Amino acid sequence: MRSGLVVAAFSLLVVSIGCGSQPTASSNPTSASASSRIPCADIKAPHHAYVVVQHMSGDWIQRCIGFAPTYIDGQTTMDRSGIQYQVQYLEAGKAVCQVDLEPRQYRECVPPNSPRWALFIESQGRWSKAPGGYTDIQLGDGDALGWRYVRPEDQAPGSPPLPRRV
Repeated sequence: MRSGLVVAAFSLLVVSIGCGSQPTASSNPTSASASSRIPCADIKAPHHAYVVVQHMSGDWIQRCIGFAPTYIDGQTTMDRSGIQYQVQYLEAGKAVCQVDLEPRQYRECVPPNSPRWALFIESQGRWSKAPGGYTDIQLGDGDALGWRYVRPEDQAPGSPPLPRRV
């Protein structure tokens, strides 16, 4: 009887952990179930912006951020996305050192001849290279902020995948 209670309690624990876990976007762009499970902060807001992060491996994640004003800035978008990131303050502004735990470790934020995070903006289904830093960006409804971790020799990196809309 006692072992039956332990099994039942363990099963309940596993179910409650599974129900409370945060869904993530799949790195497989053809996954139909992933598009309906995109995490979104404030999904009931009138406007939505997206963050897409593509790792050097090709795996990628995305998040959705709901907002009420006409525009949302890049800093707020990143902060509300829930995606881990680290910055360093430089004379020119904030340099992004790490996004979604890539690179795993770093001593110097933007060392020469090392991989770096390339920044893009997506609007109306088209990516473009960001003209400045992420803190300078203003996103409207449906726009996206895109990060792609690229090799140092990649001077004209391709853009990350387009976000899936909620």
